[in-house]
Amino acid sequence: MRLGLLAAVVLVLTACGGHAARSPEAVARAWSAALDRNDNRGAAALFKSGAEVVQDTPLVLQGRNDAVRWNRLLPCGGFIQSVEPQGDNEVLVVFTLTERPGHTCDGPGQYAAAVFKVEHGKIVLWHQVPPPGPAI
Repeated sequence: MRLGLLAAVVLVLTACGGHAARSPEAVARAWSAALDRNDNRGAAALFKSGAEVVQDTPLVLQGRNDAVRWNRLLPCGGFIQSVEPQGDNEVLVVFTLTERPGHTCDGPGQYAAAVFKVEHGKIVLWHQVPPPGPAI
């Protein structure tokens, strides 16, 4: 009986994923996949309230509605070309821009890059940066 109870507890914990935070790479990939599906709510759910996004100027997403609105305004989706760790909780992601449902991408085929800082499975910083040039 005791072994059966232990097995049931282990099964429940593994089925729901426990409370392990997702890696920065996994979060960045999930965000990209949500954006490519035009799932702005799903993409927004990956941002922590108070997250900072930086494109031309910094913007603080005060809550879920701000995050949904910001994701909705992005004109392009993207195919991930590379993901490079930038420390324990940051990754640099390079994308090839693509069309996304319901939007007109202003630069399909161009490269774009963003640094994702992730804490406890949530994006706390999304910073668009110039894509790295070719290695010399």
